Amino acid sequence: MLLVIDNGSIYTKNLIDFLNCKKIQFKKQIPHKLDLKSLDNYDSFILSGRRKNEKKINEINSKIINYSIINDKKLLGICYGAEILALTLGGTIRKLAFVQKGNEKINIQKENLLCNNDLDVYESHGFEISKLPDILIVIGISKNCKVEIIQYNKKLIFGTQFHPEMTENGQSLIEKFCAL
Repeated sequence: MLLVIDNGSIYTKNLIDFLNCKKIQFKKQIPHKLDLKSLDNYDSFILSGRRKNEKKINEINSKIINYSIINDKKLLGICYGAEILALTLGGTIRKLAFVQKGNEKINIQKENLLCNNDLDVYESHGFEISKLPDILIVIGISKNCKVEIIQYNKKLIFGTQFHPEMTENGQSLIEKFCAL
């Protein structure tokens, strides 16, 4: 069963609608109401984007990431979800001079299980990963961002700087993640 962590992104509704349309079984939970002991009930997690920075949300998402790593559970971090993945493992993020918003082409750099070809996606973020920890591998880049898709080395743990729930190519990535 998939657990979607709703960190307050305006695009979470699009993610939920897509999962329902594809009849993917999931539960949705906001971080503040999540009982961390219940994580054993799930085999995969999606961390949504967010609207504002909140220390408690960061702590809970970091705990889910560490739980996924230790227990070999699948995880997909979307936008903020990718940023907190990098931060949790020792990377850094930086505030952008202007918000990245709009369509973008992602160039796939390494063979991976989520996508074989370049992707047309939707960006909406004011921060980006600036330093990646060694354990995370870049598998997709764009002309505006050197870290668009990441994967934890040899685990089914991924992050996307973009919002895959917003385009057909991105939704295909989500569907492949859910089928792993």
